[in-house]
Amino acid sequence: MLFFYDLLFSLIGVLLLVICVLLGVAFLTL
Repeated sequence: MLFFYDLLFSLIGVLLLVICVLLGVAFLTL
């Protein structure tokens, strides 16, 4: 169960990182 939570948090972290990168790219291209 602990492994599942660790995987979930890592997936959330990756999603947040991708969102931040996309926002940064969108901000730079404006």
